[in-house]
Amino acid sequence: MNLYSAQDRKDVEQLHAEPVNARRNRQPLYAARKKIFPKRAEGQFRRFKWIVMLVTLGIYYISPWIRWDRGPFAPDQAILIDLSSRRFFFFFIEIWPQEFYYVAGLLVMAGFGLFLVTSAVGRAWCGYACPQTVWVDLFLVVERAIEGDRNARMKLDAGPWTFDKLRKRVAKHAIWLVIGMATGGAWIFYFADAPTLAVSLLTGKASMAAYATIAVLTATTYVLGGLMREQVCTYMCPWPRIQGAMLDENSLVVTYNDWRGEPRTRHARKAVAQGAMVGDCVDCNACVAVCPMGIDIRDGQQMECITCALCIDACNGVMDKTGKPRGLIAYATLSEYAGNMALATDGGRTAVQPSRVRNPDGSFTDTIRHFDWRIIFRPRVVFYAVIWMSVGIAMLVHLAMRDRLELNVVHDRNPQYVLESNGSIRNGYTLRVLNMVPAQRRIVLSLAGLEGATMRIAELGRQEGRSFIIDAAPDAATSLKVFVTLNPNAARAEGFLFVLEAEDHSDRATYRAAFNAPGDVQ
Repeated sequence: MNLYSAQDRKDVEQLHAEPVNARRNRQPLYAARKKIFPKRAEGQFRRFKWIVMLVTLGIYYISPWIRWDRGPFAPDQAILIDLSSRRFFFFFIEIWPQEFYYVAGLLVMAGFGLFLVTSAVGRAWCGYACPQTVWVDLFLVVERAIEGDRNARMKLDAGPWTFDKLRKRVAKHAIWLVIGMATGGAWIFYFADAPTLAVSLLTGKASMAAYATIAVLTATTYVLGGLMREQVCTYMCPWPRIQGAMLDENSLVVTYNDWRGEPRTRHARKAVAQGAMVGDCVDCNACVAVCPMGIDIRDGQQMECITCALCIDACNGVMDKTGKPRGLIAYATLSEYAGNMALATDGGRTAVQPSRVRNPDGSFTDTIRHFDWRIIFRPRVVFYAVIWMSVGIAMLVHLAMRDRLELNVVHDRNPQYVLESNGSIRNGYTLRVLNMVPAQRRIVLSLAGLEGATMRIAELGRQEGRSFIIDAAPDAATSLKVFVTLNPNAARAEGFLFVLEAEDHSDRATYRAAFNAPGDVQ
């Protein structure tokens, strides 16, 4: 039986007939790293990136060391993911495992927040606050401090191996590894008391899981931030491909205004003297030199662009030196760009300057359409903002109104009831009283309904009644064995409530339980 079609055989024959060199020249599935040596930029966007880098790294490295007094029965670390007790502490907020929906809400807010930012101002997350961007910026600071700026680094990389080159490379990679170790160390400090864990790490008494986590995060930070920094955003991160669905013609993106910059030339004065029209772009490639992704923004929108806006700073610096207005490269919307292009070529008018055209009657028209900030507040952006705020407000309201007592009840299954000698019916229950406050509390446990019934708590002795005061351990669950006995002369109801209330009436919890009797169980 022939498993291959005629077309399959034809394809195989063509593959074998294809020259070996042609097959080798095909585009590979993996692109080798092409080193990029971004030049240091100066300007408002570069300053903003410095601020974001310092703030985000400061929060990451310092947060585990912040103390927060919760009393003697709770940890004093402000931000702590306590895996042993399965709780998350964030300053005055404490999240238990059954309250994981708060974490889900935060993830929903993060997703819609990313959609909101991208729809309004493009890939601002990628350009300023993404961990990959922040750590690459930090690694570049080290690289420039040791090896010099763009030209010096390119010369060093192309030159032969000398003692000076070896010294600089060893120093750079050693500091990168130290940064990676600090990154991994800071991460594990969120899962245990930071000072205690730090001492354990230094004395070799920490668990192997701690050392393994630091090793893995050191390696990933070092490799992704130092050795593969040009490839992560292009090949590894899915967001450049997803963001296309978030952008529209009114989203702000970094744009080269070629209606103003073209035709570009490095000899503008000579061209003007010869009567040629020239654009504002002097073809200095400053925008390419500062780009961390090594792209030319003048080629249009590209997937590799992370919207860091460093090309805007570089171009504005060149415009200042040449005495031309800023904004040749700027944040702009596609609709604004298309409008300026239409104005520059409208009605057969002749362009005489990048920002002016000569009308048939000899007058001039300004072709620049300035950005209107009102365009950001369009339906899509408003929709994302409303969803984001609604989830946040709902979480805050629920957080403020939640009770810090919880009651779970399990009915005894064997036996489901006991018939006593005097005709009374007894049911057994296991109560789990969860006190979610880091302080010991006096809790009132009582019965509601099932008139004529009394209860006895095994931990409190043989005393019977309908209400008892118990001591609930701080930040812990207290288990109680409770027996509910119904008088034979009392009218039996199918269900009743266990009522749990703090003695100061600050929190309350209830649980509806069933009471079994002869005839109920088949």
